[in-house]
Amino acid sequence: MKQNIQIALISFVLCMFSAYSYAKPLITVKILKGEAKVTTLEGTAQTFCLGQKRLGYLKVEDLVKSGCEVSTGEKSHLELSLPDNSTIRFAENTRFKILQAEVDDAGGRNIKISVILGKVWSNVRKALGGKGGFEVSCENAVAGVRGTIYRMDVEADKSALVKVYEGEVNVTGVKSPQQAAPEVFGAPESVSGPEVIAGPKSVSLNEWVYIVKSMQQISINSDGKAEQPKDFTKEDDRDSWVDWNKARDNNK
Repeated sequence: MKQNIQIALISFVLCMFSAYSYAKPLITVKILKGEAKVTTLEGTAQTFCLGQKRLGYLKVEDLVKSGCEVSTGEKSHLELSLPDNSTIRFAENTRFKILQAEVDDAGGRNIKISVILGKVWSNVRKALGGKGGFEVSCENAVAGVRGTIYRMDVEADKSALVKVYEGEVNVTGVKSPQQAAPEVFGAPESVSGPEVIAGPKSVSLNEWVYIVKSMQQISINSDGKAEQPKDFTKEDDRDSWVDWNKARDNNK
């Protein structure tokens, strides 16, 4: 009798386990070339990609493809894992676009994230063989690295702040497009004689490059001009956004 009861109990437990497994299967989403995976989401994040008719809401394990624009909501934090195993995080009220997220068979990478507004934190893995680039950009600057931890804050007036926590970051000014000469069409006309004509001029070229080292920061003004890099301390840098990212980095 006891043996029959034990067999019945074991069968019941196995059935319950099978039913639970069927109801909530374990899903592992592989990150492919040109994609990023949502690994953490606190709050809300919306995405809009080419071909979509309306905004979509992201959830953990979703894949975000290159070319998609994402915006985070109030009191929200978003973490993405990239194909090179780097991690990038976004604070509340941040808008950004994944321009490229490519990794080749040799381990080289081409990662480009454009930040329109808000705060982004990057924990960049070293590329295999030192090949490839990882860039976070805004309208007035590009921060490129191979392996480091840094952040970029972009304000509504297009000013930006880059802070480096580990490694080094090359921060480069973005050139404004040159003014194009107007095209004039019509019948030829006689002229009085040759005249000296001024050559084409570029408009607002901000050509500068700075190497920003560990525990240094650089500010870029709204007009695209950069200040000299300067040191900052952990005490001055403390806030909830920094603390959250450092805690996440320590768990990696």
